[in-house]
Amino acid sequence: MTDSSRSTALPAAPASLRERADERVRHEREDAKAQPGAKRVPRWTSQSKSAGQRKKRAPTYAALDLGTNNCRLLIARPTENGFRVLDGFSRIVRLGEGLSQTGRLSEAAMDRTIEALRICKNKLAQHDGVRARIIATEACRSASNSAVFLSRVKRELGMAFEVVDRKTEAELAVTGCADLIETDAPGAILFDIGGGSSELAWLDFRGGRPRNQGKTSASIRSWQSLPVGVVSIAEKFGGIDVTPEIFEAMVNHVTEQLRHFRGREKLRGMLASHPVHFLGTSGTVTTLAGLYLGLERYERSKVDGLWMHADDVDATMRVLLAMSYDKRTSNPCIGKERADLVIPGCAIFEAIRREWPCQRIRVADRGLREGILISMMSEDRVWMRGRPGRRRRGSGNAK
Repeated sequence: MTDSSRSTALPAAPASLRERADERVRHEREDAKAQPGAKRVPRWTSQSKSAGQRKKRAPTYAALDLGTNNCRLLIARPTENGFRVLDGFSRIVRLGEGLSQTGRLSEAAMDRTIEALRICKNKLAQHDGVRARIIATEACRSASNSAVFLSRVKRELGMAFEVVDRKTEAELAVTGCADLIETDAPGAILFDIGGGSSELAWLDFRGGRPRNQGKTSASIRSWQSLPVGVVSIAEKFGGIDVTPEIFEAMVNHVTEQLRHFRGREKLRGMLASHPVHFLGTSGTVTTLAGLYLGLERYERSKVDGLWMHADDVDATMRVLLAMSYDKRTSNPCIGKERADLVIPGCAIFEAIRREWPCQRIRVADRGLREGILISMMSEDRVWMRGRPGRRRRGSGNAK
């Protein structure tokens, strides 16, 4: 089968994706029970401890990620082996709307984003002594008027953004998702499909795996930031009425970018001889997971850490590509805000799958924000031998 015929020749979807998913999940649970030493998927809890359980209040951390499509905030406090979420916020703001055509952030997009950031500021103000890192990614990296926008944010809200480079973005995504990489895996391919760019990282553990999750990015053998995301693809090809031919054009466009991946053939060689798996963190893969599970409403607890096999992805994509725009809009795992973006995201994923075929993918409903939190907590050594976290000199507080 040729690549160009793959999307239209995917195996017919089963009568019920949910029945298929339930069977897969049941087998995974049985396998886990048969292997008592297997590593459990970490779950960041949002339940507070009682005053009697809490010896000393841990410091509070916050991560704010402003992307091309989303504005996300997470406020957390470290626990013995992870962190406890105190508050969070996520809103689709489409800051990069029209950016691929004009090279500029529009006034409407900036207004929407500042409205969302004002909510984030108010949430941060509810916590004392927060150590925060607030970052901006592709839209603010590439827009010709991003400096004007960020100056306005600073003036109106008092928030100073750090515009991170693409390598840092990839490293933070790896850090945030590292616990989902199979314990004995010799390597993994992590991808993060964003609004304006998509990050791809090849993790190679054959020389050893860092024990500290905050150091996992040291195992990145090669990485690439693709100058394509769900918003830019949708603006170039359309995302409402997507025919099989348009979908193939999207895939081919992304494939051209993948040819520049450093170590491309060496990665192919590793895949041929080692059980490498995908780790996907983005709205695209979590949406596919929700569809695969047949969820009546999106549930993070069921999606984060879910394993999908290649044929499961094929079948779910088949169902999604057959949906009309109206059906996508009404689906509880997609909704109006993602209905025109999910198929462009699938095209990016499909291009990656064709370039480096993997039989298994693990879905991550976590990413940059978690990576930021883990990095800060690791820097402050909050998990070192149970000692109180030590704040690095020069660390600032959120305003």
